[in-house]
Amino acid sequence: MGHVALFLSPSSVASLLHGRRSTRSSAKKHRRICSSSVMATVSEDPIREWILTKGKASKIFRISSIGGGCINYANCYDTDVGSFFVKTNREIGPSMFEGEALGLSAMYDTKSIRVPLPFKVGSLPPSGSFIIMEFIEFDRSRGDQSVLGRKLAEMHKAGKSDKGFGFHVDNTIGSTPQINTWKDDWIEFFAEHRLGYQLKLARRQWNDPIILELGERLIKNMHLLFKGAVLEPCLLHGDLWMGNISSDKDGNPVILDPACYYGHNEAEFGMSWCAGFGGSFYKSYFEVMPKQPGFQKRKNLYMLYHYLNHYNLFGRAYRSSALSIIEDYLRMMRVSTV
Repeated sequence: MGHVALFLSPSSVASLLHGRRSTRSSAKKHRRICSSSVMATVSEDPIREWILTKGKASKIFRISSIGGGCINYANCYDTDVGSFFVKTNREIGPSMFEGEALGLSAMYDTKSIRVPLPFKVGSLPPSGSFIIMEFIEFDRSRGDQSVLGRKLAEMHKAGKSDKGFGFHVDNTIGSTPQINTWKDDWIEFFAEHRLGYQLKLARRQWNDPIILELGERLIKNMHLLFKGAVLEPCLLHGDLWMGNISSDKDGNPVILDPACYYGHNEAEFGMSWCAGFGGSFYKSYFEVMPKQPGFQKRKNLYMLYHYLNHYNLFGRAYRSSALSIIEDYLRMMRVSTV
């Protein structure tokens, strides 16, 4: 098929529906491509084509590498109308970046916390994909924790769905598929599309029937943890850890690289074990989104999803943490672990 090219505006997220950070080796290949693409004709380079047409630039002064983690490769394109942030992946098609762009646009539309505005998603010849978005110059700090907590709560409060729990498309959490098929019931959604999916991956990938069996016992009984809780679908970033939190030059918090969906707001804290949220963060958050009965009991349940994902992505070092959470819950619920 030809290039997949989508213009992403904050007010027309639905238009996307019509329409992994790369490996080291593909990153080296991309450096060679980028160095030569400055001299290439517009038609040979869809990134350059968009910047010089829809992006309204007349000159690209330089293309500089700014890293991109372990799945995608990232560049800054400096032009006469400002800078553009571009992520590319030479192995994965546009669907991953389409999911990211939909999430960024949905968060942007809440007019709460700052996120990079996505402009364009497309495919790269002969394979791969790209996303062009707003370039934000980050400050060295991660900003004020209390402001972050308040802004995040404002996003959760503003970002609502009348379709239930899920998202417009499936996306990825890291490089793991994240299933977002709509459901009316949060506990059913979290059981099937979050914990259940990760447990089955662990069974297939690591030949780990024990964690699957015990995890399924937890799933059958986890409704006990939600007594008295109000379960409304809120727009979640979905992968909020330290590496995805920053601040702009004015000190405003910025969140990026989302795995968005509409879920119970407390699920946003599932990566708190590597997010560095402090007391001032939670204090300001709960002033906007009041704490619900049973919050402390559910915290580890939401962490479990991410521990299982890390187990499936990075190996057995995370198995003990995931299994410990499962066994602790089963003991608390007086469910046999034997």
